Amino acid sequence: MNKLELLRTFVRVTELSSFTGAGESLGLPRSTVSEHVQALEELLGARLLQRTTRKVQATQDGRVLYERSKDLLAHMEELEGLFRQDEAQLAGRIRVDMPNALAREVILPRLPSFMDAHPLIELEISATDRQVDLLAEGFDCVLRIGAQPDQTVVARALCSLPMINCASATYLQRFGVPQTLADLADHHLVHYVRPLGSRSAGFEYLQGNKVQRIPMAGRVTVNSTDAYKSACLGGFGIIQVPTLGMLDELARGELVAILPDYSPPPLEVALLYAGQRHLPLRVRVFMDWLAAMVQTHV
Repeated sequence: MNKLELLRTFVRVTELSSFTGAGESLGLPRSTVSEHVQALEELLGARLLQRTTRKVQATQDGRVLYERSKDLLAHMEELEGLFRQDEAQLAGRIRVDMPNALAREVILPRLPSFMDAHPLIELEISATDRQVDLLAEGFDCVLRIGAQPDQTVVARALCSLPMINCASATYLQRFGVPQTLADLADHHLVHYVRPLGSRSAGFEYLQGNKVQRIPMAGRVTVNSTDAYKSACLGGFGIIQVPTLGMLDELARGELVAILPDYSPPPLEVALLYAGQRHLPLRVRVFMDWLAAMVQTHV
């Protein structure tokens, strides 16, 4: 049995703390993942993983092997691609996470051009608005909108997303169109927080280079962009969002832009990756393509 494959399987199980998750990530049945780990333990004569009904975690020997294996596998990938000059021959799996709006509006419609140019590459695309753990969840790179609190990864700044204030046409018919900041006292805000239970910033707008905030009432609080848009379309109040994700609704008149002189601060878009890991050529090429798509079409 290929020892490098055993190590790859063990590393992914350790990163995800799950045999099932590792199998899905590697495209292997759970039984095969278990067999790989068992074979590696027999080969080394050491127990590497502690299995419970709830999770899988590395033993002390397993943690030592995990750290050594990451470096070894990274060097092997580097050697495998060292003399490969033709990008069309790039092969392997890339795991990426990105926000729903960017996936839907920018990346997925243009993805066929990349896949046609690199027919041996396989992509695993997670489209979510939560803050994924790039290292623990085994992502090669992550597209993220907004502040980047994780200091353990490298953030490659790409662009800024312009923001607007908007509300549904039905909401504005009922409550009127606010013309000034003072008018907001008679309106509701759909609150967006992450995670639920945290405090909403209220209505935000730029005054010069400084962000100002106005507390506002609101009966609905959400933690996903899809729910945020749906709550607004449902007439629950004003939202502050990137223009990119609202173009169709604005064009149809379902949503109406308001208070253009009090726009929220733009949101930064960044490409995150693990700086301490060697990036295989296929990942670097894909990251450059992602960056070009975002910078050109956002």
